[in-house]
Amino acid sequence: MKSFIAILNNELYKTMKRPRTYIGFGVIIFICAMLQAAFYHDGKEILSFVTQQLDMVFNVQGNILNGNLICFILLQTLIVQMPLLVALVTGDSVSGETASGTIRFLLTTPASRTKIILAKWLSGLFYTLVLLILLGIMALVVSRLIFGVGDLMAVNSDTLTIIRSDDLTWRWGYAFLIAFLSLGVVASLAQTLSCFIDNSITPIVSVMAIIIIFTIIGMFDLPSFDLIKPFLFTTHMISWKSLFEDPIPVKEIYFSCAVLLAHIILLLSISIYYFKRKDILT
Repeated sequence: MKSFIAILNNELYKTMKRPRTYIGFGVIIFICAMLQAAFYHDGKEILSFVTQQLDMVFNVQGNILNGNLICFILLQTLIVQMPLLVALVTGDSVSGETASGTIRFLLTTPASRTKIILAKWLSGLFYTLVLLILLGIMALVVSRLIFGVGDLMAVNSDTLTIIRSDDLTWRWGYAFLIAFLSLGVVASLAQTLSCFIDNSITPIVSVMAIIIIFTIIGMFDLPSFDLIKPFLFTTHMISWKSLFEDPIPVKEIYFSCAVLLAHIILLLSISIYYFKRKDILT
């Protein structure tokens, strides 16, 4: 157990030491600040077009442009870019050390290969968690400080749901939990590809290529694609939005979480199986 903790601490140190780790932090802070500034100056004009249509049906009152709405918009925007930020760090967890040759020194330690790959996986999940915590602070906390707190006017596909502000905190918590599961799949996929590929760039590019292909499959309503879409992790990466519907489709959310968790377990198992048999001498 002590050897595993030592390896995990070493992996965490290596992750936080690399300059590319902080690219993700900088991107999130920059995008959140940029959009918050834009909505602060021009948001009311943008929302006026929406409220003009709603005024014909509803009596719209109160502060619509509030921190909860800004967080909803930011989360929809950044969830598309965050897989790249995660893959940028986790995609060379094994391949980077294989290319540089340092993996051989790591395997001379008393720890088993399983413990080494688990430590690298947990280190990647820790980075993903920190990234999401930063997003939560910037998107929710800072937005509420700037725009105030109010009811959320959530638009999901063709429906509009108004959720009271006192009923939002637990929804945000579960939304970020589902986002963590989604990005956990990306981190696990990047590490698995990193075990198979011996250079740093290819696993990162491959992860994004897979996400693009799966996303395109999900866009087309074709019978042949409908058979596989429920089992693609990209289909469930936006399932957090279902928490802002009324009533909440609980069964669909549970299924999405189960699919995401199954992907994580499967990918981790594949990476452990292959890494234990990987030839690092050639």
